[in-house]
Amino acid sequence: MKFLVDMPLSPAVARWLEQEGHDAVHAYDIGLSHASDEEVLHKAREEERVVVTADLDYPRLLALSGAGGPGLILFRGGDYGEKQIIELMGRVMASIPAPEFSSSVIVVDKKRIRKRRLPIEPGG
Repeated sequence: MKFLVDMPLSPAVARWLEQEGHDAVHAYDIGLSHASDEEVLHKAREEERVVVTADLDYPRLLALSGAGGPGLILFRGGDYGEKQIIELMGRVMASIPAPEFSSSVIVVDKKRIRKRRLPIEPGG
């Protein structure tokens, strides 16, 4: 799997994903530290990466565009530390089949993991 870890999350998340055998980059490391959300989505789509973020704007942007990708893993509902994000990523990886990542929005909070298929209907 290929991932693009967005700026709100630590580069340690990308390193952990790499240790788990995935192709992962952090936005800072590829020159996207000041990029707009649209630019991050474009780069992820171009490189067929799943965006991992805590930025709540991404689902809205995907809904407005009607896009079928890139896939998104969204951490919401709190201020997460590095260790907690990595622990929750492990739960996501164990509970969602890998082929579904690129065509889904996976919303993670401290108590549950939800998955929604792309594209998202605006207002839906």
